[in-house]
Amino acid sequence: MTETADAQHSGDASHVSDAFHVFDTTLRDGAQREGINLSVTDKLTIARHLEDFGVGFIEGGWPGANPRDTEFFRRAREEIDFRHARLVAFGATRRAGIAAAEDPQVQALLESQAPVVTLVAKSHDRHVELALRTTLEENLAMVRDTVEHLRAAGRRVFVDCEHFFDGYLANPEYATWVVRTAHEAGADVVVLCDTNGGMLPAQVQAVVRTVRTDTGARLGIHAQDDTGCAVANTLAAVDAGATHVQCTANGYGERVGNANLFSVVAALQLKYGMAVLPEGRLREMTRVSHAIAEVVNLTPDTHQPYVGVSAFAHKAGLHASAIKVDPDLYQHIDPELVGNRLRMLVSDMAGRASIELKGKELGIDLSGDRELVGRIVARVKERELRGYSYEAADASFELLLRQELLREETEEQPRSFFTTESWRAIVENRPDGSHANEATVKLWAKGERTVSTAEGNGPVNALDRALRLALERIYPELAQMELVDYKVRILAGTHGTESTTRVLVTTGDGREEWSTVGVADNVIAASWHALVDAYTYGLLRAGVEPLG
Repeated sequence: MTETADAQHSGDASHVSDAFHVFDTTLRDGAQREGINLSVTDKLTIARHLEDFGVGFIEGGWPGANPRDTEFFRRAREEIDFRHARLVAFGATRRAGIAAAEDPQVQALLESQAPVVTLVAKSHDRHVELALRTTLEENLAMVRDTVEHLRAAGRRVFVDCEHFFDGYLANPEYATWVVRTAHEAGADVVVLCDTNGGMLPAQVQAVVRTVRTDTGARLGIHAQDDTGCAVANTLAAVDAGATHVQCTANGYGERVGNANLFSVVAALQLKYGMAVLPEGRLREMTRVSHAIAEVVNLTPDTHQPYVGVSAFAHKAGLHASAIKVDPDLYQHIDPELVGNRLRMLVSDMAGRASIELKGKELGIDLSGDRELVGRIVARVKERELRGYSYEAADASFELLLRQELLREETEEQPRSFFTTESWRAIVENRPDGSHANEATVKLWAKGERTVSTAEGNGPVNALDRALRLALERIYPELAQMELVDYKVRILAGTHGTESTTRVLVTTGDGREEWSTVGVADNVIAASWHALVDAYTYGLLRAGVEPLG
């Protein structure tokens, strides 16, 4: 296939030079992670995110090996406009003792119509003899014949040398011959795979440099993360001359995973100064990372480099003081470069600078009022001593801040949307083993006394429903809000079940979400406090004026 025909299969793909490849294998290698089970629709959705992010190659799976992957390639051709990426089919070299043209698995690769094929080949002599059960010479013939057959059919070919580094340590001459054979047969790139993930950066760098000199082949790197060094090993290979990196979104993959696409790309773009993505795409990285996590139904890693919500979160007062002067003093990059943001965490470690910066983040200017800031710091520390935590409850902190600000301005207690007269929750244990949960709420709002009762699938759910029932007629804006997450933490107490309970509630209105915290000596009371904050904050966000 000519380069023009190749481009027709995958858009013009002209955003970056072909001199360096960002190759994503989330849809194949990443999908081997425990807990991930992708449907064809899931794979198409992820492929669109990766295409939008601007990777150069998207490995879609193994057509012919299972119906799902075969279906994916058919639908991807019809449904995805590949402007940046080329679609890649994965498969193996021909079987021993059969011509590549007669191997059904090789034929399935051609039938996928993917413009690029990645072949996995054995490069460890023991794997050839024990797993393939063939000779070292036949394995080389399998590599050569399959590459030549696919090239003759117009496909671009990459060869993944499985277990390469372990094989090189055991028999460097044979492992090098596999690379040389693939290169001479016409493979565009020969990828050195740390399949067991046991290598360290210095080892990877030395081997890649030597193999590149000995073979003259264009080399790539595929690193598993079993030593926690997959990203470092990938960058070490680049330092040694590799110009093709294979990664997965969020580091998904078998066992502990693969080199993380987002960490590698950010390092190449921001630290190495390489234009490996289309212009402006790096700012989409945090969004794409979280979107893919949603598709695979895994909670995003909050502490993931670059894209985690805590990647640029600062807690210590010393850090906050420095960041107030210059954010770069405690940040290695501007978080906006990768679509993330700086966050100030409010805790018992907070100082004045932390509170001022958090206020600025929330749109409230606290600078110049040392007495007010000092009072807020003291109140935060006092409440955290009782078990509150504002690190993950920005909405509750903003309510606390606004209360103190209002007292400062008016010397009055803040007005509220409603005043609670009483509430109760009842759990009835029935003879058949089932339970009934009922809650009653009595409150005052806009001069009216309201009593409401509701049932739920638990006492907290019943309490939430009763509160909403009491308020929605008066504040119809609440109809747009719903509880989307609920977490309970039992804090250390003096006598076992007498421990203090902390509840975190996340609420959303279809556009944004906010979190609130409640603390009490039992889970229902703590939940009530968190719910009251949640709906109070939601009404403030909706622009409703408190009248009570």
